Amino acid sequence: MRSGKGGKDRIVPLAASCLPDLRVHLAGLKVQFQADRAADLPGVYLPEALARKFRNAGRELTWQWFFSAPRLMNDPRSGLRRRHHVLDATFQAAVKAAGKRAGILKRVTPHVLRHCFATHLLESGADIRTVQDLLGHSSVETTQIYLHVMKKPGVGVTSPMDILANGKPL
Repeated sequence: MRSGKGGKDRIVPLAASCLPDLRVHLAGLKVQFQADRAADLPGVYLPEALARKFRNAGRELTWQWFFSAPRLMNDPRSGLRRRHHVLDATFQAAVKAAGKRAGILKRVTPHVLRHCFATHLLESGADIRTVQDLLGHSSVETTQIYLHVMKKPGVGVTSPMDILANGKPL
């Protein structure tokens, strides 16, 4: 995520298991992009400096939204009819619906996914400083909150006895 809360960028590792579905999604985007080009749509909005530097970039596939809105909307800046990114509320509703389909009885939001991600990283042995960087926390104390909800105490530390039993050196 670029320029999130506090103007910080967030980087999250992409699970290899997601790649097949993302490739299918990208193929659909290419079809949508070709239809938009055939309809001579103006392309995606680019900030003014970028639009000046790369005059036709908004009409190139590389610059299209990966999660684009299914319908065209009027650009409030120019009045042009174009494709925008999916709205936050639409994304949030999709996450909520997925939680219901999965049979999760608790409230599911994108922010809940962020908390689960952090907790699972720590449970699998990730270093707390790494998790702090991924979440964009200024203070490690904020990240330490996740230690209290972990199901495995010890931040994923393996007992030396288990390491010896598996034949691995300390």
